[in-house]
Amino acid sequence: MGDSLVKGQITLTLEQLSKISNIVSEFLNEATVTNLKAEKVEERAGYYGDLLVSLRRINVFCDEGKNSCEVILNGNTFRKAAAEKTLFWIYHNCVEEFFNPRIENWYEDSRAAYTGKNAIKFAYDVPQSLRNLVASIEGPFQTVREELEYYETDYQTKVIQTK
Repeated sequence: MGDSLVKGQITLTLEQLSKISNIVSEFLNEATVTNLKAEKVEERAGYYGDLLVSLRRINVFCDEGKNSCEVILNGNTFRKAAAEKTLFWIYHNCVEEFFNPRIENWYEDSRAAYTGKNAIKFAYDVPQSLRNLVASIEGPFQTVREELEYYETDYQTKVIQTK
């Protein structure tokens, strides 16, 4: 890939991760398990706590990815190899963690693309504030996913071939 294409991907990814990080941070700064339970009774003990853990994990990964993008873009010279490695990391740690979380609090409904509805479905019923949060970050994550799908397999293949 050309330098300008990779630089564009880093710039777009930085913008989207910044948007996601701001939205999730704002939510997490206000949210507590008690507040969520007050909004809607929990169906499964510990579920809201697990949801908050997953959101914190995503937020940490997004902040790390955002910081890496900033370092690459603010450097004196553009380091394409470092940028590609960063984009690979972001795809596998941010995007994949959102669509396939380690703790299976939600899942991606692959049929959603055909219905025009949100792709993320929760394992149990959740408060509207959580639904709104996930819906608001799903679009930016989808944008990053579509832009970085190349790094799912092609970048790995390229790295293996250069060894």
